[in-house]
Amino acid sequence: MGRVDSKVVIVTGGARGMGAAFARKLAAEGAKVVITDVLTEAGQAVAAEIGDTARFFPLDVTDEAAWNDVVAQTEAAFGPISGLVNNAGIVHVDPIEKLSEADYRKVIDVNQVGVFLGMKAVIGSMRRAGVGSIVNISSTGGLIGYSNILGYVASKWAVRGMSKTAAQEFAADNVRVNSVHPGIVATEMVAASERSASIAANQPIARPATPEELANMVLFLISDDSSYSTGAEFIADGGFTTQ
Repeated sequence: MGRVDSKVVIVTGGARGMGAAFARKLAAEGAKVVITDVLTEAGQAVAAEIGDTARFFPLDVTDEAAWNDVVAQTEAAFGPISGLVNNAGIVHVDPIEKLSEADYRKVIDVNQVGVFLGMKAVIGSMRRAGVGSIVNISSTGGLIGYSNILGYVASKWAVRGMSKTAAQEFAADNVRVNSVHPGIVATEMVAASERSASIAANQPIARPATPEELANMVLFLISDDSSYSTGAEFIADGGFTTQ
């Protein structure tokens, strides 16, 4: 038996990188997986690769009506939702004095408001399932500061706090909420960044994480193996924040 047999899990930003790794790992361990993204062709390809236990639905995580549609489509395909991985995220690089309000708000809308809308959209379905686990992907940028990515840091600190509040509100419904805080992960978003390579080279585990390493942590949190963990922060950063 798989570790998440009978679970129905939505993964946002699932078309590539960490999100695709999460979807593949959860499906391999028995879950029915719904992949969402604004990258339709890439998302469809991941779902097709996984097979009958996966679906792709396009989703702009900043659109509340679209969230409600995805929940309805997921229930129609697989039944009530028991897992959500809020993974979709973006970053914009600029010093504060050059950062436009529009660019700041865009990052907040995707990274922070998208997480809020996702949690709001699935809670009713999780009540119907009788159980739920929400995993909100934050960052080491939700634990410390980084220069030149103010919107990203602000949003990831917010995700950390939002997860704790939701954990308190949803506990009576047998729904757990935790945040995951990756450091440097070898994905398309960071592959070309000299700054990321430098950070990874100077931390105790002197390399980036693979998406599969983060997928193992997400699998643990979606599974019943983490049944006594809620409102917690799970850090996977190669020891960077120990320095």
